[in-house]
Amino acid sequence: MNEKEWVESVISLVPERMRATDPSLGIDSAKRLTYAHEIRDYEGSEPKTRNSILYETDVLVTEETEENVWKPRVVVEAKLARITTHDAITYSEKASTHKHVHPYLRYGILIGDRKHYPLPGRLFRHGAYFDFMVSWMGLVPTESELDRFVTLILSEVQASRHLEDILYTSRQRGRSKYTLLHKPLVLE
Repeated sequence: MNEKEWVESVISLVPERMRATDPSLGIDSAKRLTYAHEIRDYEGSEPKTRNSILYETDVLVTEETEENVWKPRVVVEAKLARITTHDAITYSEKASTHKHVHPYLRYGILIGDRKHYPLPGRLFRHGAYFDFMVSWMGLVPTESELDRFVTLILSEVQASRHLEDILYTSRQRGRSKYTLLHKPLVLE
């Protein structure tokens, strides 16, 4: 089984569980998502010609906000068995570029077929822009691994919504007001 086939098999397990909690959510593989906008020229003080540049994501969780309108909420990059230092750096940089365009986006990595090996240290060292990292022992997740993964995705969607609210309502009179932000480190 190659990586794309594995990703397809994995995401087929998630939608029903995810939508049972939140029917506005969708999940796709190989969806392209903008990571940069280029402005090629201006007319007066307004951009005239724009160019969007896109990367293909392995897994994209979206929220449908109205008919044919969606927001990217969570991206999951996927690897099988092992991840190199180059992979960790590349995917982390990809996360950073996507977050520049979608600052509320949550980003993580899933490694399948890890056998008894834990997450590799290089991922902790070089995965600065990941919000989460997950590994599964086999190609097919155990029921416990799948439950934890879906719970994680749902919590990342909620974090994305909170970030969006904070970023885009910070100057509004009736906004939510916070005096503390803490990003805990959860290890299992």
